[in-house]
Amino acid sequence: MRFGPAWQIGLILSLFAAMPAVAETGDITPRPAALVADQVPDIPQEIVDQTRPYMEYRTASFVDWDPKSKAMLISTRFAETRQLHRVAAPMGQREQLTFASEPVSSARYAPDGSALLFQKDSGGNEVHQIFALENGQPKLLTDGQSRNSLGPWSSSGKLLAFGSNKRTGLYNDIYLMNPANPEGAKMLIASTGGGWFPIDFSPDDKQLLVFNYVSVTDNQLYLVDIAGGVSRKLTDSSNPVAYEGLQFAPDGRLWAASDDGSDVKRLGVVNLETSLFEPVVDEKIWDITDFDISPDGRWIAFEVNQAGRSLLKFYDMKSGKVRTADGLPVGVVSSAKFSPWGELGLTLNSNQTGTDAYSINPETLAITRWTRSETGGLDAADNVAPELVEIESFDGEKMSGFLYRPDPARHKGKRPLIISIHGGPEGQATPRFLGRDNHLINELGIAIFYPNVRGSTGFGKRFVSLDNGPWRRENSVLDIGAFLDHLRKDRRIDRKRIAVTGGSYGGYMTLASMLRYGSKLKAGLEIVGISNFVTFLENTEAYRRDLRRVEYGDERVPEQRAKLEEISPLLRASEIKIPLMVVTGANDPRVPASEADQIIAAVRANGRPAWHLLAENEGHGFRKKANADYQFWASLIFWQKYLLNGAK
Repeated sequence: MRFGPAWQIGLILSLFAAMPAVAETGDITPRPAALVADQVPDIPQEIVDQTRPYMEYRTASFVDWDPKSKAMLISTRFAETRQLHRVAAPMGQREQLTFASEPVSSARYAPDGSALLFQKDSGGNEVHQIFALENGQPKLLTDGQSRNSLGPWSSSGKLLAFGSNKRTGLYNDIYLMNPANPEGAKMLIASTGGGWFPIDFSPDDKQLLVFNYVSVTDNQLYLVDIAGGVSRKLTDSSNPVAYEGLQFAPDGRLWAASDDGSDVKRLGVVNLETSLFEPVVDEKIWDITDFDISPDGRWIAFEVNQAGRSLLKFYDMKSGKVRTADGLPVGVVSSAKFSPWGELGLTLNSNQTGTDAYSINPETLAITRWTRSETGGLDAADNVAPELVEIESFDGEKMSGFLYRPDPARHKGKRPLIISIHGGPEGQATPRFLGRDNHLINELGIAIFYPNVRGSTGFGKRFVSLDNGPWRRENSVLDIGAFLDHLRKDRRIDRKRIAVTGGSYGGYMTLASMLRYGSKLKAGLEIVGISNFVTFLENTEAYRRDLRRVEYGDERVPEQRAKLEEISPLLRASEIKIPLMVVTGANDPRVPASEADQIIAAVRANGRPAWHLLAENEGHGFRKKANADYQFWASLIFWQKYLLNGAK
């Protein structure tokens, strides 16, 4: 759990819904300069005032430990974007370290604490640069033009491994750099595809583990001799498997969570002599999704994904026993990492506690909360906890999702519903803090449902592959139909007031659901979504194209191209009869803005409403607070008009 892969596709996207009836007179809130609101009405100040408490929340995510001061490094937002802060002691004051206009996406200290490196992009373009923080100021270590990804430090702290596309402009090659002399960076491996990334140095710093992400179910491992640059492949391409959390233990063993020989990921050791995976901990029907090893080699902390909920467990290397950290609130654990002195830092995300940084003593399992993030004066404990909904889809396949219901004591009668579909599709809906959307549930009485359709992660490699290719793509849309049928029978849901939203691949699912189930839906809000698979594959950044072809199909093959066009919402836009809102980032390298432009033009050509909110300084989703706030308010007006009031 030292770091997440730069290519990881899963996205966390905002939801949107409605407000009480808006007055036709009054002050208008200014629109951020970078936003273009095409057919989107002005935002009355009264909406801003009504929602304010829910807009002023913060989150705090654990990033790393400071080896020198034993302080915790966290990521949080005090102005417009998330920046790095240091917390000297549990519940202590947050000291801001970076002050960039763009969010800082990742960071890590040198093993001895002598340096702090971080990465950020510009305007959401994902062309990340690596910086060192020196005397409170950022020092650029990369060329300012290529796309770079921050990798691991060597055990000695003398070298940093990182990925960069500066050789070809496309794929990540693997480089080594002494951050004190960045001009001397040397290429270690020339890659041949888009998913290459350095993972970990061996304890003696003689070898580097390199990862090639071919697809969600096919990860290839290479062990590279640093002195000679010679690489040895550890995996068998004829037997695709997936890995999480790869890490060397102090004794030189390579640990991994892998689905080799299993439908779910188990925790075990990759034998460096035979290349065989040897499982040690098996959670049977649940994935082990990530882990970290204590510096003394005594403990492995690992996360178990139980239908989206996290269980944090500790494996004792001496006794072989496994213990569970039972005191954590129900939610999602991420970014866990041991400190040099043996304390485990982590992020816990829960709708009833917010998102904050914690630590755990592996000996006693004592839990310490390090941050208590602001929630606009509201008590997060008052937020509702989700219920797990389980159904059988059209073909008998079991599906699940999380339903957040308004308090029936406050909101009586049948409630309107928004179905929010995650992106990826290799992602997962989990029980998380909802932020702004708690206003929809708590104050407006709107239920929100997060489904996990086939193709979602967290349910084994068979399930994640059930939507692969163009011919099985719409089976995931049929899953939404099965959920719709189930929820429309729910006596607490208003079957006449249901809408759908989603981002990225969830944006495609939104459009496809509007086409197939338009008679059962009132409106759809699509965020940075795919409207035509062929144009998407042709225009997404080249380094991502092969990865997406594995998932969706290959537009270069005539029969696949024909099927991709057949299932693309753009080609059937005339059948969209319900109102649409689209949110776009102009700098999106994943789903180009042209995907939004073409579906909006097609829907408007048929005389149907199509609102468009475009951010000229964002990429794949809005990351700047002013933009995200305005996006939320615009969506409130959209839902008010088309979901709650029933306009056509």
